[in-house]
Amino acid sequence: MNLLRRKVLSLSIGAAAWPLVSPVVRADSFAPRPVHIVAGFPPGGVGDIAARLIAPSLQQRLGQSVVIDNRPGAGGNLAAEAVAQARPDGGTLIVAAANDAINATLYKNLPFNFIRDIAMVAGIVQGPLVMLTNPSFAAKSVAEFISYAKANPGKINMASAGNGTSTHLAGELFQMMAGVSMVHVPYRGAEAARADLVAGRVQLMFGNVVTSIGLIGDGRLRALAVTSLHASPQLPGIPPLAAIVPGYEVTGWYGLGVPKATPAGTVAALNKAVNACLAEPAIANRIRDLGGEPMIMSPSELDAFVAADTQRWAKAVKFSGAKVD
Repeated sequence: MNLLRRKVLSLSIGAAAWPLVSPVVRADSFAPRPVHIVAGFPPGGVGDIAARLIAPSLQQRLGQSVVIDNRPGAGGNLAAEAVAQARPDGGTLIVAAANDAINATLYKNLPFNFIRDIAMVAGIVQGPLVMLTNPSFAAKSVAEFISYAKANPGKINMASAGNGTSTHLAGELFQMMAGVSMVHVPYRGAEAARADLVAGRVQLMFGNVVTSIGLIGDGRLRALAVTSLHASPQLPGIPPLAAIVPGYEVTGWYGLGVPKATPAGTVAALNKAVNACLAEPAIANRIRDLGGEPMIMSPSELDAFVAADTQRWAKAVKFSGAKVD
């Protein structure tokens, strides 16, 4: 078992054995039932792990059982639809993510509108993607990569976790803003895409930090840049892509939302409880181990963040021509 896999497993297991904390928020207006956090990802993904990191502490703070309910499928839309239609009493939350911002444009016939039907409650974690190449690839920097791509249009294969995923559209946004042309090679999941990048069958991928950092550390992948506006503490010495492509920014994020009609007082209580969890040093440090930072925001700040992210991804979706339904 490699070091990164052991780390991820230890994060998941450690969350399950989280020490009890004294409740600081009592959400007395909640329905007398367990709080369900619906995750549109299978167990073991970054969003699932992020939710499980805070769940034990959140349970103690709310005085309610907190259950993680994994409902993967349709790019996260099954989970979003279930929460949009749930009772607006604070008893059902969604692990919202960048895929929800992407899906607003990618899918044309959704039975819900994420921004209209989901009220954001609190962030959990945010962090960049990382621009990756095989170490044998000629370009050793972003500037060299762009020069090579412009001299060889259509000759670079760009892997992704699938059509319409953030790993795909981060690459499309890069093509649009850098003025280069590459061939998109979608895979069924990031793991298969990374495997072919390591094998040299594709030349580029925008990947998640937590699942890539071990491969970067042992020299099987080369990191050219991170997609945040500033360097990542987890990848010291790797520049932000915006230093070469001004204005480029892609943020991976995970937060919690509830049905839109949930009372403001309940939303505020949940926000206070989640932010208190994120302020605990042990939780904050574990989030940093995942390659991100605690995403402490008010509900209104997070609503504005999601709206802006939806607009940013809409440009990439339209440029790529990606369609799902």
